[in-house]
Amino acid sequence: MGNILDQIVETKRSEVMRAKVRRPVNDLKRQIADLPTAQDFHGLIAAPPPFGVHLIAEIKRRSPSAGLIRPDFDAEKIAQEYFEAGASALSIVTDEVYFEGRLEFIEAIKAEVPLPVLRKDFIVDPYQIYESRAAGADCILLIGELLAPAVLKEMLEISFDLGMSTLIEVHEAETLEALLREITFPNDKRSLLGINNRDLKVQRTDLETTRRLAGMVGPGTVLVSESGIRTRADVEALIEVGARAILVGETLMRAGDIRQAVKDLLG
Repeated sequence: MGNILDQIVETKRSEVMRAKVRRPVNDLKRQIADLPTAQDFHGLIAAPPPFGVHLIAEIKRRSPSAGLIRPDFDAEKIAQEYFEAGASALSIVTDEVYFEGRLEFIEAIKAEVPLPVLRKDFIVDPYQIYESRAAGADCILLIGELLAPAVLKEMLEISFDLGMSTLIEVHEAETLEALLREITFPNDKRSLLGINNRDLKVQRTDLETTRRLAGMVGPGTVLVSESGIRTRADVEALIEVGARAILVGETLMRAGDIRQAVKDLLG
């Protein structure tokens, strides 16, 4: 298949081109003007966690690496179970082609559950930031391996101006080094720093990634460890190296009892 990330980005750019024709950005801006203020995703995760760590619980049906994850997929029901079990926030995967997500999940879930929502997708164009806010997202994902630091900084500014938080994700130490020349952590732009333990190019996961990169940022950085987190022992090890939050999807989505799986991770 080659580099799956390159394939996803190519598909995404085509999707965005079509979306701009179907719904111009000025239409999105008019819709945003009528929306209530976004929830403070960053502020919630930066606050002292109730269980030693905040859980950003992810909703996704499938992935390129894992295939079909949850056949009996009901996004709103899963969101309610996450909320009742103690998750602090939700990550909603909206990519349709590779993950079978939908942007419409955000509005439907926010109508049922009071938790702040991260739009988890491959943001490659500023248009998608306006699209995310219009859909009701409180936070967006910006991937360091996908965006040049200067471009990422520009997108961060747009997100901040729209009242959203950003989860800025990196996997490689070199990516983080380049990013730190443009953006400081912590900052006053509602930015969380995510360390993705999964190499998106080859879909391989190693929790040591968080340990290696956590020491590269300053004190006070709100650190989120993502991917490959399966047990309470994993969670405790990540807390020790400075993770304020964990983003967990597949482990929870495969669980027969989602509520109990959340409680097990939170200890």
